[in-house]
Amino acid sequence: MTHSRLVAVVDDDRRVRESVRNALESTGYDAATFESAESFLRSGALARVACVIADVRLPGMSGTALQQRIRLEIGQLPVIFITAHDDDDVRRLARRDGAAAFLLKPFDGSELLACVARATSGS
Repeated sequence: MTHSRLVAVVDDDRRVRESVRNALESTGYDAATFESAESFLRSGALARVACVIADVRLPGMSGTALQQRIRLEIGQLPVIFITAHDDDDVRRLARRDGAAAFLLKPFDGSELLACVARATSGS
């Protein structure tokens, strides 16, 4: 069985999306970028992704609300959160709901790639 190497990057900052996409693609992942949770959900990519990297604070639907929506629609899917705001309550909520990782911006690219590798190793 062939496993998906598609990673969705959901962040309202274009520079973050491009940087993460470039890092992923340089290591063999396919990446699709989205500026909002809503645009990701409308895209139809959810059924094809192995992992989602999402900002916690997004315009419209938050990253944690996106995680909950993913769980309702397809069950467990690794979600890696990236955020500039270290909020213990949000971190606890994300972890409770199965977040694969929670990284603070600015994060180290190799740390993010290691998280993606761990998160997708079973997919």
